[in-house]
Amino acid sequence: MTLPAQLGIVVGYLVLALLIGLSAYRLTERTAADFYLASRTLGTVVLLFTTFATLLSAFTFFAGPNIAYHEGPEWILVMGLMDGIIFAILWYAIGYKQWLLGQQYDYVTLGEMLGDRFGSGLLRGIIAAVSLLWLFPYVMLQQVGAGTALETLTDGAIPYWAGAGLITAFMILYVVLAGMRGIAWTDTLQGAFMLVATWIAMLWLLTVVGGPTSATAALETEAAAHVALGSDHYTPQWMLSRALVIGFGVAMFPQVNQRFFAAGSRTVLKRSFALWPILCVLLFVPSFMIGAWAHGLDVTVPADGNVFPIVLTEFTPGWFAALVIAGAMAAMMSSSDSMLLSGSSYFTRDLYRPLAEFSSRDVSDRREDLLARIGVVVFATAAFLVSLVNPATLFELGDAAFSGFAQLALPVLAALYWRRTTRAGIGAGILLSQAFYLLSHFATVVPGTYAGWSAGVVGMALGLAATVAVSLVTTPAAAERRALYFDRNETGAE
Repeated sequence: MTLPAQLGIVVGYLVLALLIGLSAYRLTERTAADFYLASRTLGTVVLLFTTFATLLSAFTFFAGPNIAYHEGPEWILVMGLMDGIIFAILWYAIGYKQWLLGQQYDYVTLGEMLGDRFGSGLLRGIIAAVSLLWLFPYVMLQQVGAGTALETLTDGAIPYWAGAGLITAFMILYVVLAGMRGIAWTDTLQGAFMLVATWIAMLWLLTVVGGPTSATAALETEAAAHVALGSDHYTPQWMLSRALVIGFGVAMFPQVNQRFFAAGSRTVLKRSFALWPILCVLLFVPSFMIGAWAHGLDVTVPADGNVFPIVLTEFTPGWFAALVIAGAMAAMMSSSDSMLLSGSSYFTRDLYRPLAEFSSRDVSDRREDLLARIGVVVFATAAFLVSLVNPATLFELGDAAFSGFAQLALPVLAALYWRRTTRAGIGAGILLSQAFYLLSHFATVVPGTYAGWSAGVVGMALGLAATVAVSLVTTPAAAERRALYFDRNETGAE
């Protein structure tokens, strides 16, 4: 298939997603609540697939299959099963409580909710700063994935920087125009496409190589350890560490966490979290098995390459490979656009608005809406420029973000369910766990593992311990007492 035809398929799919966003733009109100949360009206299918698509994109198509190619398919147990269940539980434990509070107090961000809970603008700013810190590498992950995917598909005719730049330009235009409503609509299309295309890709591969028995036999011949469950790498501590930091980290991702506020009803939330584990298994089984089987099929993957597009290029027709790569890029856009939207809301709601109110400046909805769109452009452009350096692999970028966000989860759970939690307690828990994880990730003074457990899990435990210990020895201030509303009647709209 010719290069222009491949590019036509990729760009055509991206334009289709953009047109859906433009259709949503006509229904979007010029208010911050509609731009960020689609006026809290998302239904079950849209909420489920927008969460699905915004979370499981570059990792699903590239980082996950790469892991399965190099280390075996057991990662399915981590992402497909354990994480699906862990996040579904947190979806209810954290998401339902957030939804109730959001309905009552019109919260848009996690920082806004906890800042009000503890009467602290500083805490609100800390949560926003931490969230923006870890959001940055995950936006980069999508840009790196898009750049390498187009470079592989076109055999280098389109360089890495051009592919990353293309996805960045589309997502800036898309988010600035569409907001949450448009993002949710296109996410539904892209999530369904991602699921169907991955299954077709797996079945196509198996048809070419003679079925799953032949593919597995070839893998066993090439790398017997990949077939044996429980290799030296996949120790119980390692697998549980990964499952915990990813499951808890997902719940704190701004683009996921904000969707808890956007549900149209409690019934929507309950149906969504019940269906989530099923959706995870349906996606990760074909995605990761393609990567694992590729190891036994004489597929050569460069040290910094991605196995998924290479397999597609080698075992499927050019038009299908281009279509799936187009869907993968659109799915990456569905992650990046949600991240940019959430990052913008954290900046405007939790950093700009408090400062503006303090200085008696205008903080009207229309002004905030304009600043949010400007913030999207700045954040996306900065992430693109840093992604050109390509400082880490896709897995390293994703792992850092998951573990960083996971440090927020247990102090937040304590704040939601333990009335004795104090401002000083949650502040100490967040700052200690973040400092510990940052040192473990960027310095050698803190080890990365402890008896097989990752520093991310150890940091989570330290954060919870600090939250409880400091809360027990401090007294809630008057501003905190007024916000202890978690035992009120929980009767949200249906």
